[in-house]
Amino acid sequence: MAAQLLRTSIGDFSLHEYQLKRAGRSWSFLHTGAILTREQEQRFLACERDRLPYGVMLWPAAIALTHDVLGRGHALSGTRVLELGAGIGMPGIVAASLGARVLQVDRSEAALHVCKMNSVRNHVTSNEVRDADWEAFHSEERFDLVLGADVLYATTLHDRLRAICDAYLAPSGKVLFADPFREQSLPMLEAMEANGWRVTLAKWSIQVEGGERAIAIYEATRR
Repeated sequence: MAAQLLRTSIGDFSLHEYQLKRAGRSWSFLHTGAILTREQEQRFLACERDRLPYGVMLWPAAIALTHDVLGRGHALSGTRVLELGAGIGMPGIVAASLGARVLQVDRSEAALHVCKMNSVRNHVTSNEVRDADWEAFHSEERFDLVLGADVLYATTLHDRLRAICDAYLAPSGKVLFADPFREQSLPMLEAMEANGWRVTLAKWSIQVEGGERAIAIYEATRR
């Protein structure tokens, strides 16, 4: 069978499949390539970030966050979830398959397209995939859970991320950020703690070629 293609304004890209299985259930996600090790990441950022659509790559933080969401199981049923920078949509789609109503936002047309493909692929209907820039994000709803995988790398976006959490998280809600222990993520988390949030850390290890990749899951709740 011929590989599926993602057609974009900067070229056509082959789509690969990542399968996730747990407790007798399975999910399947399309992506344009996996960037799992630090070496792969450094090579991508140095040579290919302007050529390849990074929002539709498979990143280790998304894998870790998806497993964390899975671990919350049917406690997510009936909850309202916001996924920021959804990319290929793994955490949000899994949350929707567990009974949550999910809003997934991204500003990349290619990422939105693949996220919708993955929603159909996994027979998920309780999610909405929306084109939204964080600077202009608005919702009439409040969310029980806000998700973000590898969204803390740009310090220029920290203030806006905090503003979204402040404005749209339900009073007893939780924020989950997955991050590969990037130094530039810390000012955002420290600022949240200084402004009345409680931030805890869970460490995940993702199996990669030649070993493991450590990923932090930061959970933030209001004090």
